[in-house]
Amino acid sequence: MVSLKLQKRLAASVLRCGKGKVWLDPNEVSEISLANSRQNIRKLIKDGYVIRKPNALHSRARIRRFQAAKSKGRHSGPGTRKGTREARMPTKTLWIRRMRVLRRLLRKYREQKKIDKHLYHELYMRVKGNVFKNKRVLIEHIHKAKAEKVKEDLVAEQAQAHRLKTKAVKQRRVTKKKEAEKLLILPQAKLLALKKAEEAKAKKAASAKKAAPAKKAAPAKKAAPAKKAAPAKKAEKAAPAKKAEKAAPAKKAAPAKKEAPKKAEPAKKEAPKKAEPAKKEAPKKAEPAKKEAPK
Repeated sequence: MVSLKLQKRLAASVLRCGKGKVWLDPNEVSEISLANSRQNIRKLIKDGYVIRKPNALHSRARIRRFQAAKSKGRHSGPGTRKGTREARMPTKTLWIRRMRVLRRLLRKYREQKKIDKHLYHELYMRVKGNVFKNKRVLIEHIHKAKAEKVKEDLVAEQAQAHRLKTKAVKQRRVTKKKEAEKLLILPQAKLLALKKAEEAKAKKAASAKKAAPAKKAAPAKKAAPAKKAAPAKKAEKAAPAKKAEKAAPAKKAAPAKKEAPKKAEPAKKEAPKKAEPAKKEAPKKAEPAKKEAPK
């Protein structure tokens, strides 16, 4: 077999590539072997007997497959790790990412008028205080806060309406009372005059009652040393009766009522004492009669 070492070197020089990249047609070996100059090599290149091989591609199919597996959590066991947890994924980096996500969400909601500036500030400070661990928790909290605010506003409106209603009711009562007082001014004045007249009469009657027993006490002391029997007492009763006819009728009525109950009391007390022994004797006689019947 003919050596084509010279032709390959000249072809590499003309094609400006390495010898390994030069391809010589094996079917035209006799013709290629006759070419001993660069001009002849250029003619062979033009005819297609000498060709420069294309660049070999570096396939990434295996790398892509490996990376897809790693994204699922494969190939990350303790034997693969090089470095501590903090070195592999710093906690500060995780914190920065989380803060940026949550603050971006708050800004978006404020611009869309979903939350006001007061709620924005409150939630911003809570985010900084590590209250929310992700976006889902923050969004749920926003919905709950908005619902509570609506409920509080509704309760406040109802309370205000109730206060206004009660105030109106009180106002109506006051106006009605004032109107009633205006209508009853004259009748009330008459009633007050009547009450005053009745009080004056009552005071006069009381003073008369106090004066009557003082006058009667003097004749009673004079009759005591005589120590007369029943007819003497009757004579004493007749004497005040005569005096009463001369004096005012209101003064006589008071002593007559006081003496009457004193005489009636001893009569009521004696009656039950006599009736009691009669009731006790009756059952004692009846008992032996019942015992003899069965014999």
